[in-house]
Amino acid sequence: MRLGILIFGSLETLTGGYLYDRKLVEYLRCRGHEVEVIAKPYHSYPRHLLDNFSPSLVGQLRRLPLAILLQDELDHPALFLLNRRLRAKVSFPIISIVHHLRSNERRSTWQNRFYRYIEHNYLMTLDGFVFNSQTTRRAVESIIGTKRPSVVAYPGGDRLPINITERKIAARAKQPGPLRVVFVGNVIRRKELHALLAALAQLPKDSCTLTVIGSLFRDKRYVCAIRHQVAESGLADRVVLLGFIPDSELVARLGESHVLAVPSSYEGFGIVYLEGMAAGLPAVASTAGATAEIVTHGTNGFLVRAGDTASLVHCLRDLSQDRDRLLSMSLNARRCFESSPTWQMTAERILMFLETIAKK
Repeated sequence: MRLGILIFGSLETLTGGYLYDRKLVEYLRCRGHEVEVIAKPYHSYPRHLLDNFSPSLVGQLRRLPLAILLQDELDHPALFLLNRRLRAKVSFPIISIVHHLRSNERRSTWQNRFYRYIEHNYLMTLDGFVFNSQTTRRAVESIIGTKRPSVVAYPGGDRLPINITERKIAARAKQPGPLRVVFVGNVIRRKELHALLAALAQLPKDSCTLTVIGSLFRDKRYVCAIRHQVAESGLADRVVLLGFIPDSELVARLGESHVLAVPSSYEGFGIVYLEGMAAGLPAVASTAGATAEIVTHGTNGFLVRAGDTASLVHCLRDLSQDRDRLLSMSLNARRCFESSPTWQMTAERILMFLETIAKK
């Protein structure tokens, strides 16, 4: 089967959405399918709106002898009008991989109304969907009002070579000293690092440390505000901003930490929580989005409302002071990971769906 996947940016981009797309492409090629990656430059949202009027892109896509064209929903601003012209010129179905809707993120009402309008027009041009969670599926169906062919394929959590035993998890939980908290994600406002720092500032100095792992260049203004917050809150000796690190070092950092805390204002799934659980780390996440499909509050992590600093303080204090509970939740986190799908299982599920679509 010959498939195309249209993305804006690079499959090597270090975000969960691009990782999902990359793992799918790798698997399809491994299974002998031909995958044409049509990669276009990434621009700002307003600039991508102008891409809808690109005759060259429509011409390029219509000339491809494809069984199916895949698109990443994150690229919807460049495609919400273009797809209508494309569909009139091609016979192959267009399937969107949906990680999360921009209009579900936390921002002003008028902005999200605008994004919802654009997303609605894009989603209505499609023949089917690949969803990363049930939450994402429901969000899309609430916009388009109908059900179309789709599959929910949860991401895998086995990208990193993490091998840890229950004995090592127990020994780590019982070690004396502060609770070692790790934040993994690009340092952007949606990830709510500022709320985590505000919580840390309210805890005793010897109770918690925080290591921040992730790009410091995606939103330089926000990173500047984070550095200022660390200094003004007296957290300089308890917080380390590592930036991007290689996977080998990331594995080591996860293995020596106690808790993964990424209290994002919205996650369409949250692959990082599963990757943390592979190392036996309970997850501190927000209730917004699909995190409840991974994290069971009080069992393998905590779910708090986005921006709820008081709840973050309570969760971190609890795990810092009660190491028996930390151990129990750490073991539950590891078992949750072990019962989750691998990336191969995820891609197999998607391929079965695509084969069904291609036969119609």
